Order: sequence, then structure tokens, then C-alpha cells
Amino acid sequence: MNRAIRRVAVVGSGVMGSRIAAHFAGIGVQVLLLDIVPNELNDAEKAKSLTLENKQVRNRIVNDALQATLKGKPSAVYSKAVASKIQTGNIEDDLPKIAECDWVIEVVIERLDIKQKIFERIEQYRKPGTLITSNTSGIPIRMMAEGRSEDFRKHFCGTHFFNPPRYLRLLEIIPAPDTKPEVISFLMDYGSRFLGKTTVLCKDTPAFIANRVGVFGFMAVFKVMHQLGLNIDDVDTLTGPVMGRPKSATFRTGDVVGLDTLVHVAKALPQNVPNDEMKELFNLPPFIEKMIENKWFGDKTGQGFYKKVKAPFTASPEARGDEKQVVMPKSEIFTLNLETMEYGPKQKSKFATLETAKPIEELPARLKALYAGQDKAGEFYRLFHHLIFAYASNRVPEIADEVYKIDDALKAGFGWELGAFESWDVLGVEKVLEHMKAGNVKPAAWVEEMVAKGNKTFYKNEDGKKKYYDIHTQSYEAIPGTDTFILLENLSDKVVWSNSACKLVDIGDDVVALQWSTKMNSIGGEVLAGVNKAVAIAEEKYKGLVIANSGPNFSAGANVGLIFMFAAEQEYDELDMAIRQFQNSTMRLRYSSVPVVVAPHGLTLGGGCEMCLHADAVQAAAESYIGLVELGVGLIPGGGGTKEMAVRAGDRIIKEDIEVNYLQQLFINVGTAKVSTSAHEAFDNFVLRKGTDSISMNQDRRIADAKRKVLAMYELGYTQPSMRADIKVQGRGGMGGLLSGLHAMRLGNYISDYDQFLAQKLAYVICGGDLSAATTVTEQYLLDLERETFLSLCGQKKTLERLQSILQTGKPLRN
Repeated sequence: MNRAIRRVAVVGSGVMGSRIAAHFAGIGVQVLLLDIVPNELNDAEKAKSLTLENKQVRNRIVNDALQATLKGKPSAVYSKAVASKIQTGNIEDDLPKIAECDWVIEVVIERLDIKQKIFERIEQYRKPGTLITSNTSGIPIRMMAEGRSEDFRKHFCGTHFFNPPRYLRLLEIIPAPDTKPEVISFLMDYGSRFLGKTTVLCKDTPAFIANRVGVFGFMAVFKVMHQLGLNIDDVDTLTGPVMGRPKSATFRTGDVVGLDTLVHVAKALPQNVPNDEMKELFNLPPFIEKMIENKWFGDKTGQGFYKKVKAPFTASPEARGDEKQVVMPKSEIFTLNLETMEYGPKQKSKFATLETAKPIEELPARLKALYAGQDKAGEFYRLFHHLIFAYASNRVPEIADEVYKIDDALKAGFGWELGAFESWDVLGVEKVLEHMKAGNVKPAAWVEEMVAKGNKTFYKNEDGKKKYYDIHTQSYEAIPGTDTFILLENLSDKVVWSNSACKLVDIGDDVVALQWSTKMNSIGGEVLAGVNKAVAIAEEKYKGLVIANSGPNFSAGANVGLIFMFAAEQEYDELDMAIRQFQNSTMRLRYSSVPVVVAPHGLTLGGGCEMCLHADAVQAAAESYIGLVELGVGLIPGGGGTKEMAVRAGDRIIKEDIEVNYLQQLFINVGTAKVSTSAHEAFDNFVLRKGTDSISMNQDRRIADAKRKVLAMYELGYTQPSMRADIKVQGRGGMGGLLSGLHAMRLGNYISDYDQFLAQKLAYVICGGDLSAATTVTEQYLLDLERETFLSLCGQKKTLERLQSILQTGKPLRN
């Protein structure tokens, strides 16, 4: 059956349901979102003399839920246009509309009896062949469809999205006893290709995979922190990005997810898995019981492990820009003391092991340093890892037959950079086994058997493919489905050229890909040298070039430290040379003789954005945060970015002065250092180009998609473009409008004097300089103007202060 998903019904509009609806709408699917009818009027409805029969009352629950989701931060949607694709309704009046839907997703309360009643009603209107799934975090899938028709049962299974669905990439697919295999195959592919998910096929075991191991991870942390006498601030310092976990670490994650949700899973597991060798660890510590009693569930109740407290502070006249001091409210985050159960100011945690490990850029090397630490932090890492390794290994084959499924679930569901078995490989399987034995922590017998047979790792790379150790065949097998991905970290044997920062990798079919590894993937001299070398090699031997990076981000921009050093020491010749090198490199991408496609993801700022602006095409991951942010540090885009804004404004079709309006919007975006919050929004902000650039919903697919784009351009007969000499700029006429707008913003105190000064410099370049009228100029003319202005700003004291602030604190001064 050639199945297509054009319209989806989501039944249940709570936090999960409305966000799932928003995610489907974000990829262009029409959504019907339904919930129950209120059983009484609220005060606002009574004031309007409404009745329970009014439509706005009957749809109040679903509409309020959707609006809360659309207004939420971080945004649950890729762009504001999502709302137009979601139709709301209620179960009493609108359930018959599901007959028009291709997929019905149930997301109601976690009670089997209620879910079964909903399914009974859905079956009255569902057309045969329609997919029907339940989003549940632990109710056995096999019990839900009991009593339903054969067609219903054949098209029914579990689809466990993780919250928030936009950002957490895991989608667990759990077959029911009668689910057709082709339904599972379709959902696995659709989830990966269209929803951008890491789809993991699960067994119908309690809590499935991610929550079973992930919630154990929380309980293991509680045990070790008690054992070592650590507090909440200590643990969140130890379990955040330094060990490859999200910034929310452990306890902040608990507040976001909701303590009641974690407790629901933890309480259910011991009774549902009586043979679990560590089930006693799921017993809730006293502080958790007290928090549940107090209803301190986290963000949803306003307090949990952390609490936002408003305290007065005095704003000085200098800070306010007036003559008097004013007491203003200021929010501060307090931490719960688990001994006294009272909140107090956050405590700064310091550990020698962290000081040693933090400067190490590569996570595998950093993880080794953490594990080897000789202080309390090192002991924490050893104890925690031993527990999680033992538990994960003992879950194979109980919850998953393959180790990669557990790792995929932990990475995509809990934001771990490395899964449990991947981390064990990094630390050394044999060495860790010895430490575990010494600590009386017992892993699964198959691990020791694997090592005894001479297999020293859970994974290995062969022929550009990542393989896993299969406990059934006792050999290494290719991970299914990864042939659709190109993961550069798996192609270490395909490197055709490298320097200290970059690697150029053969990704097959006569296409190469350039990646680099620096702090935040910043762009300095070695990276620019790599860009030029990559283009040269591609032109000589290959059909085209992809530029992409691994890790959390594509690039945070140019090396600010290098710019600051040259500027502070007034090495203007060196600085001029560095800017020329950057401009020449981006122009090399634009005017190569082979197609170049940039595949960004995550932060794509400043110089990273400029690479995108100059590529033949961009294949962006949906979660790409792209923007020219240089004005925030006291500069203008200097790698061709300002020039490119002028080029794009000049190329706009002139109709009812649309060219000038477009120029103004580009100017505002760059002048406010605006960053698109998704690749979808980057089109709205004119960073990405409709008809040329594309989005990969699944980040892991972006390089393969970029490669296909390169080959398509090559097959169509790609020819090297010529440098432009026909760029229309507005001169003083366009500049006047921009400057008057800046003047109004300064009068309204929306910007500072220095912000106005910087924006005036930007206006000067983007309008082509001091030209008496609109005229045409060359690309090189604009590059020279951009570079000269960039250099002049490097000599400004306030710019140096902003650059120094970025280096010291990660945030620019507002002066």
C-alpha cells in the first residue's frame, strides 16, 4: 500500500498532545486536535453570559492548550505559520472528522480504562486502514486494543514521543501482538524521514527502553549523591555538558519533565519487573516522597528542585540613564536543600577533576579524564558509570536484543551525546570491568563472554559503517537503516586530506565532505585553509563538495579571540590579512568550478552563516539557529556577509518599492543580530532561499541529502559562475531611510549610542557607501567597503570591551 500522511488527528490536547500536533503541523501536515468538553463555565464565560452549548466554551480546553503551546518557550513550533494548519475541536462534536484522517494518535490520560473507552469511540468513525497509535510512557500496548476489530488491531501500535517533541528526537515504536509488519516498517521510516526522529523499535516491556534505563539513571544519581554527600548544585555541575549531557543536567531536567512523571515510572517499575536485579534502587528517597507530598513537581507547579525567587535590587542612575535610584524586582534561582527541605541561593561547586577536564574539547578524551579523577568528582563518575553500565547490559535482551537500541534511545530521549555502551567503549571495556568487579557491581554475563572471545568493544567501524556486537551471533553486525545516513565520525578510514583542525572525507560517489573540530567549531586560519584546500581538491578530483560538522553545532562563528588579539595589539596589517582570507574563502565557495552545499545544524552564527550565504545551496537541519550576530560584539559581518545582504537586496525584483522595503528588513535582521530559531524561520528572515535551499527534518540525514543535492547539480551540468559587476545599491537615498529609523529608535531609548553608531556603519556598507544615487557596483567593491569598515570598528574602544566580554563571560557588554 502506498500510504501517505496528509491529515493527522491528535486526541488529547494536554502538554504532550498539543506539542505533537504542533510538530506535525510544522512539517506541513494538516492536524485535527481534539479534547473533552468542559463540564462547567469559568468566570470569564459567565461574565459573557455564555452557556455550555457555545462553541467557544465547548472548545475551550483544546484552544487554551494549543495557545499555551504556541506561546511556550522554548518555542514548540518552527514558525508562526504552524497555527494555520491545526484545526481544533472537541470529542463530543468533532470525533466524526477523524474519518478524514490518515493517522489517529491518542494522547489522553495514562489510564488503561480511559484509553480503551476512547478507542471504542474512535472505532465508530475511523476508516479502515487508518493508522491508530497510542502515546503512552508505560501502559502495556498489548492490553489497549483488546475488544477492537481485526482491522483496528492490525493497524494499531504504540508511538511514544518524548517531551518536548520538537527538541527530543526519540520516537519509540512498540508493536502490539496483531500489528502488521508493514505498519511498523512505515512508521519507522516515516518517523525518521519526515518527523526527524530517531525511531527505535521496542519490545512491549514496562517503560519500554529510554524510560527504563533513563529513569534508572536518575535513581543511580540519587544513590551516589547520598553515598558521597553531594548536593543538588554539585550534581548538576557534574552531570551537565561536561559529561556530554544537556545543560539541564539531572535535577533541572527533573523539573522540566515533572517530578510526578518520573515518580510515576519509578514507582511502577519494581512491581512490574519483579526479576530486575536492581529494582530496590527504584525505591524513592525520603526527599522525593516529601516533594510529592508538597506537590513540588517542578516547572508545572512553580517549584521543584529549583525555585525562582523575586528579590528587590537597586538600579543605579548610570544603569537607568536618569537621576534617581529605583528599587526593582529581580529574579534569582534558589536551590532546594535536601537536608532541610528549604530553598537557598545556588552554591558554586568546584572540583579539581572538573578543572582538569573542562579545557578538553573532545568528549571521549574528557570522559576519560573525568573517570580517572582522584577527588570526590572522579569517584562520582566511576560509581555512576558502573551502575548504569551494569544495568544497561542486564537489559539485553530483556528490553532490546541489540545494544545500539539502548544507546539510541538514551541519546535521542534524554539528550546524551554518547550512549551507555558507547561511553563504556570510550573508557575501555576491559579496564572498567576490572573496576566494576572491585566495586562488587555485576554486569551481564554476556559482556564478560564477549571480552573473553577477544571482542574488546561494543562497536567498531568497518568500511565506513558503524557495527555493533550482536549477542546472539557473537559477531559484529551493521546497524540496520544507517545506510541512509552519512555520519562523518564513522568515516575515519576515508580521510583524503587533513590539517590540525580539518578533515576532508570521501563520502562516496565522487563527493567529498569537509569537517572541522575546534572550540564551538569556531573558524580560524586552519579552518579557512581547510576550506580552500577542500575546494581545490574537489575541483581536481571530485564532482562536488559538502561542508558539514559533527557535534552539537555547525559553527559559533569566527575565532573571536584571534580578532581581539590583533585588535588589542593594533596589528592592523595582520587583521586586514585575516579578514581578506575569510572573504576570499567564502568567495572561493561561491565561485568554485564544482557545486558546494553547506549542511548546517545547531548554532550557525557569524562566519558559519556567511558560509551558508555563499554556498550554491544549503541543506539545513530543521534545528539550525542561523544568523549574522557580529553587531552584538561591536562589528559588522566581515566575511562577505554584509556584502551578501547588499547583493540580495539588489537582486530583488523592483515592484512598488519592494526593493527598499526588503533592504530595510535585511538591515534590521543584521542590525539586531537576529538569529533564526529554526531553519524554517531562516527562510522568513531571508537567510535561506526558497527554491534553492532545503531542510532535512532528521539531522542525521542532512549530509546524505546534501550529497544528493551536489550530485543533482553536477548531473544538470554545473558551470562555474562569474563574479558580479551588476549589483544595484541604493546609496544615500537608501541610507537616509535607514538612518532616520535608527534616529527614532535612539530617541525611544531602544538602542544605545554605540548601537546606533554600529548600525550606521552597517547602513553605509549595505547601501554601497557614500554614493549620490542608486547605482551598480562590483562585488569586490562591496567586499573592500565591508573590510575597511570592519577594520575601522576594531579600533574602537567599546568594540574591544565587547570582544573582551565575550571571551571572558560569553556575553557582550551593552554599551
